[in-house]
Amino acid sequence: MGATDWHTIYNDRFAGCRVLVTGGAGFIGSHLTEALIRLGAHVVVLDNLSGGRKSNLRPAQQIDNRCVDFIEGSILDSATLARCVKQCRYVFHQSALPSVLRSIKHPMLYEQVNVMGTLHVLQAAREAGVERVMFAASSSAYGDTQVLPKVETMAPLPRSPYAATKLAGEHLMRAYASCYQLDTVSLRYFNIFGPRQNTNSAYAGVIAAFAKSLFNGRHPVIHGDGEQSRDFTFVDNAVHANLLAASCNDPLGGEVINIGCGERVTINELAVHMARLIDRADLVATHEPARAGDVRHSLADLGRAVALIGYEPIVDFEQGLGAATEWYRQARPWSDDDSDQPRA
Repeated sequence: MGATDWHTIYNDRFAGCRVLVTGGAGFIGSHLTEALIRLGAHVVVLDNLSGGRKSNLRPAQQIDNRCVDFIEGSILDSATLARCVKQCRYVFHQSALPSVLRSIKHPMLYEQVNVMGTLHVLQAAREAGVERVMFAASSSAYGDTQVLPKVETMAPLPRSPYAATKLAGEHLMRAYASCYQLDTVSLRYFNIFGPRQNTNSAYAGVIAAFAKSLFNGRHPVIHGDGEQSRDFTFVDNAVHANLLAASCNDPLGGEVINIGCGERVTINELAVHMARLIDRADLVATHEPARAGDVRHSLADLGRAVALIGYEPIVDFEQGLGAATEWYRQARPWSDDDSDQPRA
């Protein structure tokens, strides 16, 4: 992962703590698992490997393989979930089908996995006596509102089935916190990027997609005019937010909290910057039509994050992009297999 020293921030806060990370072999989930293992936790990882990879868990296993329990299975399987969550203090619910564009092609499957799967996770956590569930929500819930930055009090306006399912997950989190002895929180991620983000998909995150193109000597492709902007957030910041939320002494009551960096970068600027980072300024981006469901601008207001869980970004965009680009340079995690068929 990055150079973040988790011990300096959290000391022994998670030592001996048993937790469940759904989607723990995925991009964000594997970084969270690694941080928790470094902090002395015992981590149960539940992942069906539709988007994650066992290799993503190697850094955590190399720290202490005895404290990583990997279970291949689906969040739609109640019996498997009950086995995974047994004796866990916290659940970090990272599992979901990603991608706005893919959700437009498979709306029913997204509803099944992202909504019903979240309901299964909450019910299993409730029955097991879990203390708190941290939910990976999405800034896509805001839709294409003109007001910047995005503040949690804004009315959500999801523009895709993916965004709608993530918003439904937030409502389930709040409902369970209101009705049962289970605390929850929804962390609205803003464009998380970093090492291990999948490049082998037509729906890859833009930084991962640009890295794959640039390192293979191809011009990166921008959908639209490229003046759309994003609050790109390095993955260590998402990990930090989850750990802060779990550590919070006060009930969070299903609150929705933005997790970003509070600065925005246009896609055109990103393409130029990445090309320069790998000494391929000649690989100028090409443009294709804008994609359905995409929002124009995204920028997080962090006031609530600071007030409720003490969150501030610990890795800025420049540092994170440098770390991610160097990881892609060394790992080169692409292949000819660009299969995009989602499964539950």
